[in-house]
Amino acid sequence: MSRSVANFTPREIVGELDRYVVGQAKAKRAVAIALRNRWRRQQVPEDLREEIVPKNIIMIGPTGVGKTEIARRLSKLAQAPFVKVEASKFTEVGYVGRDVESIVRDLVEVAMALVRTEQLEEVQTRAEQHAETRLVELLSAPAGVAPAQPASIGPFVVSSKGTATQVAGSSREADEVRKQLRAGELEDELVELEVHESAALPMFSMLGGQGMEDMEQQLRDMLGNLPGFKGGKTEQRKMRVGEAREVLQQEEAQKLIDQDAVKREAVRRTEQSGIVFLDEIDKVAGGQRAQGGPDVSREGVQRDLLPIVEGSTVTTKYGQVKTDHILFIAAGAFHVSKVSDLIPELQGRFPIRVELESLGQEEFVRILTEPKNALTRQYAALMGAEDVKLEFTEGAIAAIAEYAEQANERAENIGARRLHTVMEALLDELSFNASERSDPRVVIDAAHVREVLAPIMADGDLARFIL
Repeated sequence: MSRSVANFTPREIVGELDRYVVGQAKAKRAVAIALRNRWRRQQVPEDLREEIVPKNIIMIGPTGVGKTEIARRLSKLAQAPFVKVEASKFTEVGYVGRDVESIVRDLVEVAMALVRTEQLEEVQTRAEQHAETRLVELLSAPAGVAPAQPASIGPFVVSSKGTATQVAGSSREADEVRKQLRAGELEDELVELEVHESAALPMFSMLGGQGMEDMEQQLRDMLGNLPGFKGGKTEQRKMRVGEAREVLQQEEAQKLIDQDAVKREAVRRTEQSGIVFLDEIDKVAGGQRAQGGPDVSREGVQRDLLPIVEGSTVTTKYGQVKTDHILFIAAGAFHVSKVSDLIPELQGRFPIRVELESLGQEEFVRILTEPKNALTRQYAALMGAEDVKLEFTEGAIAAIAEYAEQANERAENIGARRLHTVMEALLDELSFNASERSDPRVVIDAAHVREVLAPIMADGDLARFIL
């Protein structure tokens, strides 16, 4: 992309989504407008900017029609903190499950990683220069004298015992070593490096139960400051120059980064441009409004979600995070429940509702041919690893789409995901024998598709289990 996606117009955003997602123009338009509105809000005077809240979206449609795929592609386009969570993983306070505030904490962690990566890229050149200087010192130092520890006086190095050793060639030899280093002549040389190992805390949840995640994080931070944990331990390791260069570059880059500035920027981006994709929102809808059982917890989850979506302040280990301007995109099939089964307060916080269309044979043909990551291209690439050239005729693609549509009609309609099962059944024999084939070219035509899939479709029970 020639310019930042943040400056893309809605039409350009839709064009980018079209490269991976077939159809669903309404959903793409809604998402594109929402993304563009993030940019528009930043151009508004500050006094009015705080009053403009994002227009959250609910995408309604059966499984396999592109809801999650739109979210995945949106996360790559947005260049903003983005997290995808499933509403069914959260439960009301008092029940076993995740706390809804962990959504915001996860979002801040994503922002931290995003900002840190950008900062590392900015200081990369300087880090490489510093790492090269340290490598030159390591390679130029006399044997048995670590360059970083003894004091340097002119062309001499004074050890801890007070012994003065002359550095051979001093700066002239260092220049020669630097020249050889840049020419790649010293890559196999061994150097001794002091490596810091961070002490790993136990990889298990120390505290169970709802709402204990903050306390657990505080406990981990406290343990991290205790002797034996803080800063980990250091050890002397011998490694080749190529490996040592990477280690030194990472160390120098971390020194050049202002960690406090990273935290402030991560919190700012989370608040101003964060996006949360809330999947399976229908699983926490009340349905028949039962008086007890799981519906109590479902409605409780909605009430816990409400302050986050509405706008509140969440405490994270990086500081207070306001959720007023975070964009929420919810999605659900709503087979059993309806959007109106959500509590009214939550419904009101999702003013934009988009219904995604079911997919048929025509859409399946496009899915198999048009996207950059089309299934036919994926399988051709996989077979290419075995030096087998796999091709599909137009008739074969039409037949695959036809059988996929039939399988959806006879069993559960799982949308485009049915294409995966159909393709696996079709190419099962080739996938098993590809490495043993003498003929490097395989052409799948309509006759072959029918020969393989027709017997499966003719047996209803077999089709239900295989396709």
